[in-house]
Amino acid sequence: MIDPKTKLRRTMMFVPANSPKMINNADIYGADSIMFDVEDAIAVTEKDTARLLISHALMAIKFKSETVVRINHPTQTPFGMDDLACILPAKPDMIRLPKVESVEEVQLVAAEIEKVEKRHGWPEGTINIIGAIESIKGLYNVREICKQPRFVAVALGAEDFIANIKTQRTKTGVELYHARSEILMAARHAEIQCFDTVFSDIEDVEGFRSEVNFIHDMGFDGKSVVHPKQIKIVNEIYTPTEKQIRHAVKVLSSFADALKNNKGVISVDGKMIDGPIVVRAERVVAQAKAAGIDLQQFQ
Repeated sequence: MIDPKTKLRRTMMFVPANSPKMINNADIYGADSIMFDVEDAIAVTEKDTARLLISHALMAIKFKSETVVRINHPTQTPFGMDDLACILPAKPDMIRLPKVESVEEVQLVAAEIEKVEKRHGWPEGTINIIGAIESIKGLYNVREICKQPRFVAVALGAEDFIANIKTQRTKTGVELYHARSEILMAARHAEIQCFDTVFSDIEDVEGFRSEVNFIHDMGFDGKSVVHPKQIKIVNEIYTPTEKQIRHAVKVLSSFADALKNNKGVISVDGKMIDGPIVVRAERVVAQAKAAGIDLQQFQ
């Protein structure tokens, strides 16, 4: 069984849960995770239809990608608890909790998941939680939020956050730098994954690529996307190159040899190897394996 905290999730694509055509075709584009949305993308008059539709779809269709459902907030709206009651028995892989601001909100959703797992005889941890930080209050509490059981990933929801701090989106992303840093540090401390916000201008390909490179270099595990054509760019940037894989394999091989033969000094290509370099090499190899790359060719 793949650890839900380390599973490959380079791309998480939003799909409106009231569109049968989009639901049916959701996993043909290569996204690692599909996020069916019954929250912001769905009008109030369509909430019942959307949650019923995605519940039936999850039970009827065997999706190749991981399935995530973004519910309405369980206490800030009158829809969230009904979403959980309808969707959880359909066994999505994860529930995305939007606008999370407190530990108690996570615990409420986790308790509902636990009830359904026990009722159906499913193993504990069958359904997990990803939460979106979308407010100042959520950012202030993100460290404790990230430590909650079943909470395997955290994401930044930029549009609501930017409205909350009373500014606007810029090409540089300076307005999000502090939030991105805080959320990333909280995720790493809790040893869970961290995902960046969507880039809504689907025609600005270069701007999107630049932002993906930026958050990749910051250390994020992946990015939410709103259009299939964004998937290839994210997956490409998040898949290690042959050069990176070859070097990582060499580092780990040398490290294993040093341990076996009690060598105190490790060197690869004339450069000293220490603990942090080994950790980075392990991450590269793990990403390559998760992306389906055969490492035998690099031995």
